[in-house]
Amino acid sequence: MKISSLTRILVDQYAKNPPRVTYWNLSALAREAKALLFHPDPCLRAHVREDLRRYATGSARPVPGETAQRARHAAEWLLRGQAATPDDGVSLGYFPIDGAYQGWRASYPETTGYIMTSLLQFARQFDEPRMREAALKMGHWEIAVQMPSGAVQGGPVAARDKQTPAAFNTGMVLDGWCSAYEETKDPAFLEAARKAADFLVGDLDEAGYYKTNGEYVSRGEIKTYTCLCAWAIYRFGLLVDESRYLDAAIRSIEAALKQQHANGWFAHCCLSHSDYPLTHTLGYTLQGILEVGLLAGREDFVAAARRGVDPILEKIQPSGYLPGCFYSDWEPGAFSSCLTGSAQIAAVCFRLAGHTGVEAYAASANRLVDFLKSLQLTESDNPALVGALAGSFPLLGSYMRSGYPNWATKYFLDALMLQDGVKP
Repeated sequence: MKISSLTRILVDQYAKNPPRVTYWNLSALAREAKALLFHPDPCLRAHVREDLRRYATGSARPVPGETAQRARHAAEWLLRGQAATPDDGVSLGYFPIDGAYQGWRASYPETTGYIMTSLLQFARQFDEPRMREAALKMGHWEIAVQMPSGAVQGGPVAARDKQTPAAFNTGMVLDGWCSAYEETKDPAFLEAARKAADFLVGDLDEAGYYKTNGEYVSRGEIKTYTCLCAWAIYRFGLLVDESRYLDAAIRSIEAALKQQHANGWFAHCCLSHSDYPLTHTLGYTLQGILEVGLLAGREDFVAAARRGVDPILEKIQPSGYLPGCFYSDWEPGAFSSCLTGSAQIAAVCFRLAGHTGVEAYAASANRLVDFLKSLQLTESDNPALVGALAGSFPLLGSYMRSGYPNWATKYFLDALMLQDGVKP
């Protein structure tokens, strides 16, 4: 990393905050590090120490092959996340020092939604009816917690009087309901999907941006990554053969493209720090633009996705490590890697490789996925660790620190299924 980039990260993450805020942030990090490094579970303790050693020494090495085996481990972990909660949703993730259910957190409607799509694909690809059954239970649970407006709540599952709507979350669950309806033709899924799609179409402002970003992200700006909702809206429009949904999805993508700089970077594209967005939210944006482009036959959208992903590929290290954030000049904005983002970028590259025939996309995707494999445990006496992908590398990195959010493993599963040769 360049000295200038290192200095910029330190200034943005520490010097720009009031001293009191910096103190409390560093104190929280120290407490979490101590809790993990001296955790009573010897399996977790050893894993955290090895994770830090590999990060410090740069000794994590890619793992070629083993794709189907590792996809199975990832899918099984998602089922453990569902079993860990008192309902049929999937736990937000395994956070061993603060989870409510022996390290697991409460169910998370947003990501349970698009996990459905992944598990249904896994069930078809690997002939696993258990995964289909689990995904459909998730779909019915999502119907039970859907808000009367058709929206899906932000944050972990909450009582009705505590729910607040979020457009992005609604789009992710709409994606799952579309997949569940395609799989079963159950009208209950179609009805819930229509309510969600209507909420999203009604939530678009005149410029094509969603108004209801919810209570769990920074306020005062649009959120470019919410264009991923357009993919689900377009899918629904195709299912019901109604152009108003297709048109709304196109408007959403065209609005997102207004935020793309000439060098491919996207403005207003993060949960909280839009001057150095996560690869996670960049991945959401790129996937939404690309997938709507492919469905709609819009090669201008595909070209925009390529402009956004090509500079990222130049930043992938030979090992497959990718920094977790990027400034507008495409210099790294974080010391750690956001593993969800790496998996998402890999999925986008696999899809681009299939569409364009450009081998460099497939090669980059394989590098990213093979590196992520090296960070996935396939054996442990702690089953909550087996098959999961952490929020960051190292585990104490800046994104979803100290835990294993379910969406990291979901996107890793998607990338593995693409690497296995079948589109999810």
